[in-house]
Amino acid sequence: MQGHWLEIIYLIASVTFVGGLKLLGNAETARRGNLIAAFGMLLAIIGTLVLHEEEVAPIIYILIFSAIGIGTVIGWITAKKVQMTKMPELVSLFNGMGGACAALISLIEFKHNMGDPSKVGIILAGMVIGSVSFSGSMIAFAKLNGTLNKSIRIPAYNIINNLLLVGIFAFAIFLVATNSENVALIYLLFAVALIYGVLFVIPIGGADMPVVISLLNSFTGLAAAFGGFLYGNMVMLTGGILVGSAGTILTLAMCKAMNRPLSNVIFGAFGEGAAASVGGGGGPQGSVREVSVTDTAVLMNYSQRVIIVPGYGLAVAQAQHVIHELEELLESRGVQVKYAIHPVAGRMPGHMNVLLAESNVAYDKLVEMEHINPEFTNTDVVLVLGANDVVNPAAHNDPSSPIYGMPILDVENARQIIVNKRSMKPGYAGIENELFFNSKTGMLFGDAKDAIQKVLNEIKNM
Repeated sequence: MQGHWLEIIYLIASVTFVGGLKLLGNAETARRGNLIAAFGMLLAIIGTLVLHEEEVAPIIYILIFSAIGIGTVIGWITAKKVQMTKMPELVSLFNGMGGACAALISLIEFKHNMGDPSKVGIILAGMVIGSVSFSGSMIAFAKLNGTLNKSIRIPAYNIINNLLLVGIFAFAIFLVATNSENVALIYLLFAVALIYGVLFVIPIGGADMPVVISLLNSFTGLAAAFGGFLYGNMVMLTGGILVGSAGTILTLAMCKAMNRPLSNVIFGAFGEGAAASVGGGGGPQGSVREVSVTDTAVLMNYSQRVIIVPGYGLAVAQAQHVIHELEELLESRGVQVKYAIHPVAGRMPGHMNVLLAESNVAYDKLVEMEHINPEFTNTDVVLVLGANDVVNPAAHNDPSSPIYGMPILDVENARQIIVNKRSMKPGYAGIENELFFNSKTGMLFGDAKDAIQKVLNEIKNM
């Protein structure tokens, strides 16, 4: 009877996962969707512990609840204290922990299922995918955190990586086919999978990091799904499939937004080759026009339409609250204000949406690229805050540019453009921006929060 109740609980939890994921697709309902899915997971955990039919020693319950308690406290404190600029790193770290969990489960279960090729195959698949997700996510974390601030490209990288991947598949198939019970070989496969995860991510340039994060997230979901197959656990299987498929769809959607195939992201090391050309004399040439705070304030105050383009620099400066205040002030004076959101702005999917939602910017003001681009021609002023590669006209004009063909925000079509940056340093892709040399562009140098606060004060005094 307990088993039937547990299946019902798993069914309810699975429904909450599906419903929660559906609600996550809309900014207005995302918070509720997250809570619903979290409730489903809590229900599944409690149901498993309470309704488990096999006899379990009390010490096991103590260890389980201790681990849950410690993990909850660490996760809660980390999530509450993390700054929005550090959210991509946190996503990579948490995703890596999921991959590590799947890999460790596989290592443990191999000893219990030796002699059963069907289960060993599932175990090895979960271990390899989970290991790649873990080590790859740790490298992504280090890159986003600035610990690894350069992409590393070893000689014959593609050949070595492809041979290693083929070797991993061949080794796993050999272990299943021979029904091996040699635990040392499993740990060797585990180590090689970890190495592949490092080599998989380490040469990839920063501009592709949002895509990599999504791809690794799908790996973790797939590894969890294999765990569901192993245990015959429907809620684990459902959760893993949902995470894996959602991550894959998001990865492909972002590749489409960048007009680049996934294979090019993985094997192209986007940004590294481009970085080498910066300053080599082949980049955009011309003079840069600097504008003052007062000039910026006058332009924006007497405009009819203003579009704000947020980028990673906005997140670094924690300027989301002051930009919302500027938006409200301009609208009180009859200026129409919108935000242009590029699919890969920031360093993780949806980074700008989450950042602006934190400052209570109305969701209907966040306009996606394909809808906002036609409006730039009728816009008086575009204010670019820390965005770089997603507004670079080289994507349209320079066939030799590594971002050529990538859909961008067409800010160069606006009447006036104000770009706020700390310096003329290239963006995350490592290439110069033609927009900075446009005759309509004025560069407002300085920290985004400080610069916008000064603009805000100037407008208030007009």
